[in-house]
Amino acid sequence: MAMEITQVLLAAQSADGQIRTVAEENLKQFQQHNPPLFIHSLSTELSNEQKPPESRRLAGIILKNSLDAKDVVCREELTQRWVSVDLSIKSQVKESLVQTLGSLVPEARHTSCQVIAKIASIEIPRREWQELIVKLLNNMTQPDSSAPLKQATLEALGYVCEEISPEDLEQEQVNAVLTAVVQGMNQIENNSEVRLAAVKALYNALDFAQANFENETERSFIMKVVCEIAMAKEPEIRQATLECLVSIASTYYGYLEPYMQTLFTLTANAVRRDEEPVALQAIEFWSSICDEEIHIQEESEEYDTGNSPHSNFINQALPMLVPLMLETLVKQEEDQDQEDGVWNLSMAGGTCLGLIARTVGDAIVPLVMPFVESNITKGDWRCREGATFAFGSILEGPSIEKLAPLIHSGLEFLLNVMKDQNSHVKDTTAWTLGRIFEFLHSASSEYSVLTAATLPRVMSVLLESIRDVPNVAEKVCGALYFLVQGYEGEDCSSSILTPYLGDIVTALLSTADRVDTSNPRLRSSAYETLNELVRCSNLRETSNMVMQLLMEIMNRLGKTLELRIVSSDDREEQSDLQALLCGVLQVIIQKLSNSDETSSIINQYADQMMVLFLQVFSCRSSTVHEEAMLAVGALAYATGPQFVKYIQEFYKYLEMGLQNFEEYQVCSISVGVVGDICRALDDKILPYCDGIMSQLLKNLSDPVLHRSVKHPIFSSFGDIALAIGEHFEKYIPYVIPMLQGAADHCSELSPNDDDMQEYGNQLRRGIFEAYSGILQGFKSSKAALMLPHANPLLKFIETVVSDKYRDEEVTKAAVAVLGDLADALGPNTKVLLKDHSFHVDLLGECIQSDNDQLKETAVWTQGMIHRVLVS
Repeated sequence: MAMEITQVLLAAQSADGQIRTVAEENLKQFQQHNPPLFIHSLSTELSNEQKPPESRRLAGIILKNSLDAKDVVCREELTQRWVSVDLSIKSQVKESLVQTLGSLVPEARHTSCQVIAKIASIEIPRREWQELIVKLLNNMTQPDSSAPLKQATLEALGYVCEEISPEDLEQEQVNAVLTAVVQGMNQIENNSEVRLAAVKALYNALDFAQANFENETERSFIMKVVCEIAMAKEPEIRQATLECLVSIASTYYGYLEPYMQTLFTLTANAVRRDEEPVALQAIEFWSSICDEEIHIQEESEEYDTGNSPHSNFINQALPMLVPLMLETLVKQEEDQDQEDGVWNLSMAGGTCLGLIARTVGDAIVPLVMPFVESNITKGDWRCREGATFAFGSILEGPSIEKLAPLIHSGLEFLLNVMKDQNSHVKDTTAWTLGRIFEFLHSASSEYSVLTAATLPRVMSVLLESIRDVPNVAEKVCGALYFLVQGYEGEDCSSSILTPYLGDIVTALLSTADRVDTSNPRLRSSAYETLNELVRCSNLRETSNMVMQLLMEIMNRLGKTLELRIVSSDDREEQSDLQALLCGVLQVIIQKLSNSDETSSIINQYADQMMVLFLQVFSCRSSTVHEEAMLAVGALAYATGPQFVKYIQEFYKYLEMGLQNFEEYQVCSISVGVVGDICRALDDKILPYCDGIMSQLLKNLSDPVLHRSVKHPIFSSFGDIALAIGEHFEKYIPYVIPMLQGAADHCSELSPNDDDMQEYGNQLRRGIFEAYSGILQGFKSSKAALMLPHANPLLKFIETVVSDKYRDEEVTKAAVAVLGDLADALGPNTKVLLKDHSFHVDLLGECIQSDNDQLKETAVWTQGMIHRVLVS
């Protein structure tokens, strides 16, 4: 029997904090002491039409949270708890939830849908609750089913499809679900809420419809119904239907050709005449088509197939599609530049135009330039801004040969527009200049748009415009960022940019100090541009400037420690500023340490910098921790063995970083710094290795740790082994099983999931780097320790080499560890390789590679193997 909990649920929503706290504690105790009864009582409350809506709503929310959680470990615990509940109680809970779909209270229906889907996500993959789909479909076919029941049923079907995978349903079930959904969308269904729920359910069910889209008759019927309901009188239904079409465009691109004329007419009408939320989805449809065609082109180029197997929908629609997008560019909002994350018709149209340019290249230019030329000088600011936006949007995609003449003839005009009376126009012009510098400016290119003759005028305008209103100044920072980037690696002893660097630094520092805006983006942009300026500058000419900047940034970082902190906002402000300044110091350290002539500057100021970094760590801010940790890693690399004098004081902060599971980026960066310190100190790191290794092994064993931290940990094992050599022996019994377990895990990752592919490649690279470091560390005295582990390693290399999804970095790491194995084990390798011949083809393939590093590694490995085979 369920317990009566109505009053406790109502009390948990009381305005009186004391009453609320007691009620929440009572619910918590009930859940902990008797989970099955707790779940049963909640479902009973939710399904009881006599209970207050408030208690039913909260019962549903708590019930849903008793089945699901964001945290993976917690979610698994809740799943196991549900699985262990008595079958009779589970049946009663599920039956009451299905009955609640017919409730007169909308919130109860909605919550019940969500809970049904959560239970389905647990049970259907286990081949349980197979009758759910049948029960839901019955609700749709019974003649006496009410509109609210149909609406809730479709909502539940949609949520269930969202929660489970296509392989969890038989094709017959998928067919039945799609039939019910399409019937719900049909014009015969008079209730708009039912039709809206049906459209949303279709959106969630599209991944299940692969076989149906492969069948021309079924596909055409689905598309016919979708196109019809896209013209419904209710804007919410039109919007949801276009969201479906966006998903269809990306999921079933290859089947769209027969419907494209209809879809163009439908989306064009929506863009020109419909409400903005609907029009935005219509534009998104074409952006999705572009994304698909760009992806197909990139894959075709990557695998050198010689042809691009897409349907050229964008090329075919180009004469009509480009004017459609250009029309949107003059529909700006007055305050769009001042708002964060604003998304409107103009911005969506410009984004789509940019994707079209990337898809078709040069063909877009003659279609856009008449619009630019006819609007750029008009009195209406919307026309001027739209023209500039159009031009800036098409700068990625067309060839530099096509665009360079336009830039050369129009650059002076754009520079003059930076004095326009309207800030929207100036904002977009500065953005367009940034795009010009990003895609068309390179000191090594024969078509570079900046020359010794044009640079003075460009710099004059940018340095003046950086003092404009904050949103314009931010775009000018972006333009300067790409301008200096274009001079990176300039192949000459003297850069034409050098005379301007002092003024740029002064302007950026002043911009970072501006107090006329509360938006932190301007300050961030200024410091990020400063970083790029340092990174790309010619050190032979700018070492004095960089040294002065180092002292200025250290001074600024020191002042942040004196800030008065009285609120959490003050603490956040301090943290953000410290993060930016630590970032600049990291770049300066890296720059100065790249040259023997300037590395002494780092040693001169290392003590002062380390004191500052330790003081920043003491602020206990995770954001700063991350940036300061990166800066310390750079300092360790730059100072080498001298870093030993800082390690004792720094170690406690390194340990804190390694233990920071919640902010896994901090943990990952801390692991990387372990490698930096090992490379700097070699065996002087030994006194700290037990603590570091203990924490790293603990991290790997903890299921809570984010997976992205695991491969850097494996790499760090290699760094530690290389640093301490034979002293790594005591860690082998713990490390090798971890490496072998990770190697086995790699074979379990889905090859159809791009994220899993990337993760698998990272993990394999980390494993190989660990083995390489251990083998090199043991080579001189303890190599025999690795003999028992050599065969499993060779088998793992062979498995990885046979995987077509491996990337070049994995291949290089595999080849390197093969060479290290031969180098460390010497003549023993001959016996090991007797049963493995894969290395012959692998090395032959790598020696033919266009990648010089891979080729060089393969040649070295081939030499190592040849040496042991002939010995």
